[in-house]
Amino acid sequence: MKLNRFAFTLLALGALAWGLTTALFPGAAGAQTAIAPLNEPRALLEDELNTISIVERYGPSVVAVNVEVRGQRVDPFADIPFFDQLPPQFRDLIPRFQLPERRQGSGSGFVVDQAGRIATNYHVVEPALQPGSTALREGAIIRVVFAGSQPQELPVRVVGANALYDLALLELLDPGALPAEALPIPLADSDQVRVGQKTIAIGNPFGFQSTVTTGIVSGVGRSLPGIGQTDIPLIQTDAAINPGNSGGPLLNSRGELIGINTAIIPAVAVGGQRGFLGIGFAVPSNLLRDNLAELEQGVFRDIVTDIAARPRLGVSIPLSVSDYPDSVRAALRLPEQGVVIGQVEPGGPADKAGLIGPQFAITAEGQSWPVGGDIITAIDGTPVNNLEEVRAIVFNRAVGDTLTLTVWRDGQERQVAVRLEIVPLPPEN
Repeated sequence: MKLNRFAFTLLALGALAWGLTTALFPGAAGAQTAIAPLNEPRALLEDELNTISIVERYGPSVVAVNVEVRGQRVDPFADIPFFDQLPPQFRDLIPRFQLPERRQGSGSGFVVDQAGRIATNYHVVEPALQPGSTALREGAIIRVVFAGSQPQELPVRVVGANALYDLALLELLDPGALPAEALPIPLADSDQVRVGQKTIAIGNPFGFQSTVTTGIVSGVGRSLPGIGQTDIPLIQTDAAINPGNSGGPLLNSRGELIGINTAIIPAVAVGGQRGFLGIGFAVPSNLLRDNLAELEQGVFRDIVTDIAARPRLGVSIPLSVSDYPDSVRAALRLPEQGVVIGQVEPGGPADKAGLIGPQFAITAEGQSWPVGGDIITAIDGTPVNNLEEVRAIVFNRAVGDTLTLTVWRDGQERQVAVRLEIVPLPPEN
């Protein structure tokens, strides 16, 4: 009896399992049952649909930017920075024949405002411009091409430029030529960008217009020499970016601009062919947002004009403590870190606060080293190790702001209050 009950139970469970299998997977009921074809529109993943909708909406807003000087198209594949400018973490990982790469000349851009003006990288249009100006060189012309069934080159002028952050703003000479579908791309808050979020790059690599690639944010706050004229907290992405992408948009999954693609570290084959190594960089959108009004007003800003218009300490900083030989640091009992004050500009904020420059120099290891002056070790409690760190603090302050400098002199530290002023730049020798 128990055996019969056990057999009946197995039979019932088997029938139940067969019924469930038939209900959930109809094709499993028999070898002759056909498998229903996929409904491809429904089979698209949500992520794919997201990318498609963003590209359809803002793809028409992206342009190719072409530069000619004296009738010759500027080579879009000219290298600028050098290997030795790379941070150590990149130099250690990349073979010596691989260089960080920014491309001048041909590039990309995108519509950024309701007036149809176009944002791009400064280095894309720089070959066509007179030094320190937005005016074109003699014989130079800049044209843009919108994607479409009948693409044509449209001449533009450079409205404003900011070489510090590698930004430029273009304007069609014929505003009526702006395609109706070229909508301004909204700007995201790049301070909220998170590592791992989706990225979409649209541009014109190697002349292939309206090329779309996707990836993620690989890092934020990256620093790379040769990008702009000041330290920029770049966004790193693994979305494929190649020569010709410079100036194009890097978008998030909401179709908002999080960065302007500006540089790559390429892989270079033995034969010289370049490819994408998976490390691309973009200027954060907040830098464009913060400087857009100034660009629209026609301002040109570079390191010279920027320093002249900002409040300063009124000192030169020729060296860091770390630059001194160990023997000199030990003999003079210099602090562990800091920046050495060089020339103190008469009548400037530092001079008024009583700061002094080197009093004499000593020779060590075949070089002359200034000593006997003040060394700034911290500003408002933040340690400083080089000129760039000092600039990053001072340039974010306004005229009249007071900074508390921690200053080392003759083996003792003291706190010095310095009130910032706009100080005329000393004449060049």
